[in-house]
Amino acid sequence: MPAPSSADTKYLEVHGSKWRVVVTVPRRLQRKLGTKLKRPLGTDSLREANRLKWDVVAELKAVIEQAERPDMSKDAALATARVKAMEEARRLSLQRNAAFDLEQRYRIDDAIEGYAEVLAGDPVEVGDHGHPVFEPERDALAMEFLAIAKGKRTPIDFHHAKYMSMSQVKARTAADDRRAIKYLKEWCESNGVSPHLQTVTKREAVRFCDDLPGLVGKSDPATLNKYISRLSVYWTWLEGRHEVDINIWRGRRLKKPLQTTDQKERPFTETEMKALLLGSADQAMHDLMRIGALTGARLDAIVCLKVKDCQNSTFVFKPQKKEPGPRLCPIHPGLVEIVGRRTANKAEDDDIFPEWPGVKKATSLRERSFKTSNQFTEYRRRVGVDDQKEGKRRSLVNFHSFRRWFATKAEQAGQPEGIISAVIGHKRNGITLGVYSAGPLLEQARQCVEAVRLPLVEQRQD
Repeated sequence: MPAPSSADTKYLEVHGSKWRVVVTVPRRLQRKLGTKLKRPLGTDSLREANRLKWDVVAELKAVIEQAERPDMSKDAALATARVKAMEEARRLSLQRNAAFDLEQRYRIDDAIEGYAEVLAGDPVEVGDHGHPVFEPERDALAMEFLAIAKGKRTPIDFHHAKYMSMSQVKARTAADDRRAIKYLKEWCESNGVSPHLQTVTKREAVRFCDDLPGLVGKSDPATLNKYISRLSVYWTWLEGRHEVDINIWRGRRLKKPLQTTDQKERPFTETEMKALLLGSADQAMHDLMRIGALTGARLDAIVCLKVKDCQNSTFVFKPQKKEPGPRLCPIHPGLVEIVGRRTANKAEDDDIFPEWPGVKKATSLRERSFKTSNQFTEYRRRVGVDDQKEGKRRSLVNFHSFRRWFATKAEQAGQPEGIISAVIGHKRNGITLGVYSAGPLLEQARQCVEAVRLPLVEQRQD
């Protein structure tokens, strides 16, 4: 939006040779008030009209507000005025920052001060030494508006929408970003802390982290650290744009309690693998488990496979977590029949697992594999594979245990750690297969995959 200038005609029109203010009435009120409210300003100078118009605009908008809500209380009216004032303060602050010369900034400052006078209203009395005294609530609103519009105080979420528009994270992570800001604003309000970038310091960050379990309603450090991490990423972005001096969240994490070996999530045992592979499940579940066991891939990456991702004896899994791009994994000989059966007579963009089409709501944050995970959990428990510990939300064995089992078996087979990491997509330094590589690394990956064998089981009875 352009900055105020001598050519700014917002809310203005010429009538005869002079300017007047024009505010459009919402359609629902036009029978009562007409289509537009107009008020002459008595000047032919556009610059002077821009200086005078804000008082009149505020008055006319108040007429519309009163017509729409005749029973509105004083507090409600002030709350409505505050929302509108903060929107205008943000708009003018952005214009002020973008001003390319002093004259333009002076014009913007004139507009800011004029709007602040409207917010303060008329004096209610004359105080000592003849100074005007304004209604305290309106005066405080005017002062807050001035501070924000002139960049002296910046609401903590002022730049958040722009940050989110530049962020390339999944929908669920974006939702975590918004919740983290929501929790911080709620904490500021309940603790009497001014919710501005200039006033939320390291001290407040420490206090917020201490109080976060009560805000979220959970004490699990992993969940709480998720929100602290999102705030840290936002503040790092602000720091890079010189909106804050330092990232006050850097290094702030809630410590996870020390876990003993018997409290950590683990691979399946051979007995558990046999129970799962022999259990009475439908064909889709058996195919899914075998692909998980012989690739080490994450559940959602498997469920999202398409026919075109299963060609040239190689799976191409979509990026997961912090992977920069698609990941190759050679197709194990034990999976050739499954892949052939599931790709036969299908188009390239058809799903390998149409049994799990994913959630239907476009706004859902759930991964496609959400129902798949629930069905696997129900099946796993039915065949007696479970390891629930007191105080732990999840069983120590889950679909991810196939991934752990694959890595364990590959290591036991003498495969290099770097190749195992490349195959399953763990964070690694300097090793990548390349999406279209057919070089030595892909051949090493094939040897790694084929070194893993499913436990010998009797023919299952469906």
